[in-house]
Amino acid sequence: MAKLYVIGIGGTGSRVLKSLTMLMAAGVRVEDDKQRSYEIIPVIIDPDHAAADLTRTVKLMKDYSKVYNTLDHNSSNQNKFFGTKINMEIIPEVRLPLENTLDVDFKDYIGLPYMRDIDNLPNANFALVSTLFSQKNLDAKMEVGFKGNPNIGSVVLNQFALTKQWTDLVASFGQDDRIFVISSIFGGTGASGFPLLLKKIRSVDEKLPGCKNIKDSIIGAITVLPYFDVKPAEDSEIDSSTFMSKTKAALSYYDRNMTEANMIYYIGDKQKKQYENSEGGATQQNRAHFIELASALAIVDFARQSDLETTEGKPSKVQYKEFGIRDEVDEILFGNLDNYTNLNIKKPLVMFTMFCKYMKEQLADSVGKQPWSKDLKFDTNFVRSHFYGALLKDIETAYIQWLEEMADNSRAFTPFDLREKKNDVFALIKGVVPAKVFSFSSNYALFDDYLNKKQGKINHGSSKENMFVELFYTAINDLVKDKFRL
Repeated sequence: MAKLYVIGIGGTGSRVLKSLTMLMAAGVRVEDDKQRSYEIIPVIIDPDHAAADLTRTVKLMKDYSKVYNTLDHNSSNQNKFFGTKINMEIIPEVRLPLENTLDVDFKDYIGLPYMRDIDNLPNANFALVSTLFSQKNLDAKMEVGFKGNPNIGSVVLNQFALTKQWTDLVASFGQDDRIFVISSIFGGTGASGFPLLLKKIRSVDEKLPGCKNIKDSIIGAITVLPYFDVKPAEDSEIDSSTFMSKTKAALSYYDRNMTEANMIYYIGDKQKKQYENSEGGATQQNRAHFIELASALAIVDFARQSDLETTEGKPSKVQYKEFGIRDEVDEILFGNLDNYTNLNIKKPLVMFTMFCKYMKEQLADSVGKQPWSKDLKFDTNFVRSHFYGALLKDIETAYIQWLEEMADNSRAFTPFDLREKKNDVFALIKGVVPAKVFSFSSNYALFDDYLNKKQGKINHGSSKENMFVELFYTAINDLVKDKFRL
């Protein structure tokens, strides 16, 4: 199985990886043009050790990976939930570490105090550095990132290529493997890390095992333009009024110098919500945004591209793509998306949302009472098991929260009515009237009927965990066909 190394740089990189994980949980496949699935290798480059966006993304991916490894993935199963492997073995902690950035000023990191001659006077190097960096830059702490200063980031991020994790990554890289890079263009970490990373890949140390494969790899990337603002704060170095000027300067640089990627995606939004101003750490936990979901879809699209070539570290040509919606609206529904986007995400998101809402709202009332639960022995012990109680439930909670955060953002993505309505369960998709089915049951009783019909048709010889997910996938698949014509 070919591998796709998805490298997220900075906070935006972590949030797009989170959206990609949600899509894969729902059954969106990351596969090539011949429908051969890629194995996802997640990598995050971020000096902000305590970033909440990073930590919750890493936890989600680890939970997903454990669920994937517990389930069967053979042709006899219909289940597509959790269908793409996330490999957490090559880079177990996900992050490429950046050493010596905790409690260190930038001036100390680069050794400015030691740039002196034999008479202990500032030397020529001191003068050069003082010219290139302001005093504010030199005094900057780096433990929460580069706070919109790509000139600092371009110096510090150079060191990732010296780590054991980078050596392991290069050594694991196969001939058919690919790379996708996620970064923002309007901050510090992403803006500096993106061009630097691509140049490191194309000029990789020839002494490293696997260097030829990674040097000649197919590389895709998404550059995320401004899509949110931050509130002004006197004690913060982050000023969203500079986002656009930084974006224009970076785009100008990319236009003149960026020739390493085979395909580059651009995305942004002129409609922006204002976030709390957080320079990093545990308080930097931005609400999920549709831009991040659309950015994750760029990874899915890139995996399917077949006409990309690299020879001796140089792409034959660079292709560019942008993302658009059908209608200029404040609240995006499925009907406002292009047909290609809907084909990728509508049915998977509808099905997984139904799965999560059943677990959240109904499972406790049906366990031990419905035939599907009694016959397959899905009892209270199963509900309390690590697989269900710690993994599936945590993913369900994170998924619903992800949808709610996108619905509460600007521009909002709000295709679902997520309120608990046990008397109108299938009024779920906004703008869609569910079809009537011939049955004496309705709402969650109808849902249970579909589960009862399917429970005798799944492989009773597989693990209980696999039977549970297979049962729900096949039952929900029939439900969405009958109720929503999907």
